[in-house]
Amino acid sequence: MFAFKLGQPPEALDAWGTPEDIGAVTLEGPVQVSGKIVFGSLETPVSGGFYAATRGRYRVVYPFHEHATLLEGELELTDETTGQTEIFGPGDAWIIAKGTPVIWHIRSALIRKSYICATVDL
Repeated sequence: MFAFKLGQPPEALDAWGTPEDIGAVTLEGPVQVSGKIVFGSLETPVSGGFYAATRGRYRVVYPFHEHATLLEGELELTDETTGQTEIFGPGDAWIIAKGTPVIWHIRSALIRKSYICATVDL
């Protein structure tokens, strides 16, 4: 079992670099991303863990289906397909389908989320 709780000290994360290092495109700011996979791996059909990013904006086309919960910070996500924008704070969650183009706008100094993702087609 892996517990992800609001206010819990952050898991030690690995530096993953810039949005470009994870297949995204930076739109604003020197965004830095980090994370730790605690379930599965990049090669398995299902994986999960923690992800963090610093203030700024980037665009990503989701290479997987994701369910995530924001643990820290303030985040604005825009689905470019529909134009829908939502603002998330600690405890808020979302589901994004594989192939969806999304603009991430990290409005706080840092965001941290827990996530589970699946690469299999549904």
